[in-house]
Amino acid sequence: MQQLDIQIAVEADGWPEEVELETVSSHVLEAAATFLKAEEKQPFPAMPPEVSLVFSDDAQVRAINAEWRGQDKPTNVLSFPAFPLVPGGKPGPMLGDIIIARETVEREAADLDKSFNDHLTHLMVHGFLHLFGYDHMDSEEAERMESIETRILASLGLSDPYAGQDPV
Repeated sequence: MQQLDIQIAVEADGWPEEVELETVSSHVLEAAATFLKAEEKQPFPAMPPEVSLVFSDDAQVRAINAEWRGQDKPTNVLSFPAFPLVPGGKPGPMLGDIIIARETVEREAADLDKSFNDHLTHLMVHGFLHLFGYDHMDSEEAERMESIETRILASLGLSDPYAGQDPV
């Protein structure tokens, strides 16, 4: 049963075909939603909530990051929850937007010696958790969010992306 209404926009060149992005996104985000419901007892609305995934580039993400976060640089993923939510709170019909910058994902994947798809999967999960109020602004929040991320990624067959690192 579909738990999410996933809307995809490909707004930059170099991404895989939209149908492939839809398949990957559905697999990853549905797994994350299943995990949150079962393991974190996250409530969901009766109708599948909508999440928007924007596959973008460094230039667009840099502009958005500068405008909304005051940081004039690209970043790998930006999340914009539709409504303020604390972890465990019931979301509305629209979860929010996740925007991913292709060039940054490629650079980081190469630096981390990971496949592009594995790193993209991690960033989708990371961005998705932000829509549910999870954050990493302090060590306690970071530990909680990273723990959930690594368990979701493990359910998808991926290793801990934070192994050997301090939170935050």
